[in-house]
Amino acid sequence: MAGRGSRSGSGGRAGVKDAVAAARRPEVRLPPLVAYEGEGLEPDGDYDGVRFEEVDLTDAAGPGARFMDCELRGCSLDRTELGRARFLDSVLTGVRGVGTDLAGASLRDVEIVDARLGGVQLHGAVLERVLVRGGKIDYLNLRTARLKDVVFEGCVLSEPDFGQAQLTRVEFRDCVLRRADFTAVRMESVDLRSVAELDIARGVDRLAGAVISPAQLMELAPAFAAQIGVRVEA
Repeated sequence: MAGRGSRSGSGGRAGVKDAVAAARRPEVRLPPLVAYEGEGLEPDGDYDGVRFEEVDLTDAAGPGARFMDCELRGCSLDRTELGRARFLDSVLTGVRGVGTDLAGASLRDVEIVDARLGGVQLHGAVLERVLVRGGKIDYLNLRTARLKDVVFEGCVLSEPDFGQAQLTRVEFRDCVLRRADFTAVRMESVDLRSVAELDIARGVDRLAGAVISPAQLMELAPAFAAQIGVRVEA
């Protein structure tokens, strides 16, 4: 009896060790909000409990601004400068724009829903408990960023750059990854199994710490073979 119990316990520990740690999703509950009636943004501005509804923030400059318990809905973010900004317990729905600068920003407990963005600069940013659901983001720059408990769900990421980023408990669910760059990335508990389209342009050798499906393994086999110098011929 003791021997059987010991084997069972060992198998249980192995199962736990091999399991993929699930990302913790944000639980955003917004309080009653006050409509934003200003123009543009202020550098180092402090926005607490504010709703930005269809506000045109094109070329607005708010580096270092703090958004706490805020909602941005249908806002235009073309060339908006939000470097080092902080988004806490906030929701961004239907935002759109090209060239939005969020370099070095901090996003914690944030939901981004149905965004249509291009050339977003998030290099050096910190994302923790963030959900990106739906929409399409082209040329997303996450170089050297730190992502922890982040979920990409049902969205299209075209040519995202994760170069030298650190990904911990990151899930890609029912989304499309086209020409993804994982150069020098560090991964821990990254779940790619339900990606609808997995296209890795660079960094296939950096998938240690990620989990893929058997079908994805077959699709990536030529890239793996090329990486280790194996020629495959009929």
